[in-house]
Amino acid sequence: MKKIISIASLICLTNFACSNKQPVANHDQNESTIELVEAFPNLRFTRPIDFQPAIDRTNRIFVAEQEGIISVFDNSQDVSERMTVLDISSQVDDNHNEEGLLGLALHPEFASNGYFYVNYTNPNSETIISRFTISSDDPNTANPASEQIILRFNQPYGNHNGGQISFGPDGFLYISTGDGGSGGDPKNNGLNPNTLLGAILRIDVDQNSGGNNYSIPADNPFVNGQNGRPEIYAYGLRNPWRFSFDEESGRLWTADVGQNAYEEVNIIEKGKNYGWNDMEGLHTYKSGEDSPEYTAPVLEIDQKTGDKSITGGFVYRGASAASLTGKYIFADYVSGRIYALTENEEDGFSNETLIDTRLNIASFGVDQSRELYLCAFDGKIYKLTD
Repeated sequence: MKKIISIASLICLTNFACSNKQPVANHDQNESTIELVEAFPNLRFTRPIDFQPAIDRTNRIFVAEQEGIISVFDNSQDVSERMTVLDISSQVDDNHNEEGLLGLALHPEFASNGYFYVNYTNPNSETIISRFTISSDDPNTANPASEQIILRFNQPYGNHNGGQISFGPDGFLYISTGDGGSGGDPKNNGLNPNTLLGAILRIDVDQNSGGNNYSIPADNPFVNGQNGRPEIYAYGLRNPWRFSFDEESGRLWTADVGQNAYEEVNIIEKGKNYGWNDMEGLHTYKSGEDSPEYTAPVLEIDQKTGDKSITGGFVYRGASAASLTGKYIFADYVSGRIYALTENEEDGFSNETLIDTRLNIASFGVDQSRELYLCAFDGKIYKLTD
């Protein structure tokens, strides 16, 4: 097992105002050279929740807003106009802070089939995974009538919906689901593989079987439906808020929001159980016992530091911030701090604070050049650079 680390009192706080180019609040002995720059200063968004590049060599960017709107625009700092690709706000329930349009993913063959997928909550307290199709007449719009519902399941409460969707390097669609909400997982969904909640799901949207608009990959851990739902890839999670694949290692990185004591970062592996609600981070939560069947996080952060809602990011593989290459970049929604997690030669992990922004950072994304962006609820999108 990888060496794991805990952060409790290593963080000092520095107050500063947010601007187009953010000063660096350095919390380590080595001075950081990372800057946070407003990527598209002429554009504003309402609760931007997902950032996806068009994978058709047009160098466009798709941004999803929580109220149910998806926009597209040119990936240029001078861009001043964005086009509405899809508006499903009338069928999206975003009455609570954690509901709404929560995820966007473009099909690997988007350039030829125009398919993109969304994850949203509806007024019937359901999570909906749907496919829409870009118009053949206009590459910047989609027909709302093209919706094909792929998967739907109930949400017992209004919070902990997960919401990320992404195609993995294997071409399958991965979906993060929360434990169903309330506090402490009262229905014990996290440790129950017979529910779709509290898990990372994996489905094949290019094949249909069993009366569904998807099929089950042959190597899913519960592929035959014995001892668990066949859609499950891994489980034992509380509210996995943003996951990503490292394109070089293939690892699946996930940030899991804690209950009231610890935030955590996990490397997700097929069939593994990550312990919630028996475990919160490295600590027992419910039963008081740490079972050997649980897979521990690679990083735990004590909420006493002020970090109370972790936002998962990406392993950096771009060129604008070369000092971050190979590091997992993530943030906290409440504190606004941006972190870099490094796997070191001793087979362990070390974490550093890059910037203390005071922003509510909801999501990260990368463009076609693998540069890293973040979506903040001040309505702006930022970019990390050296």
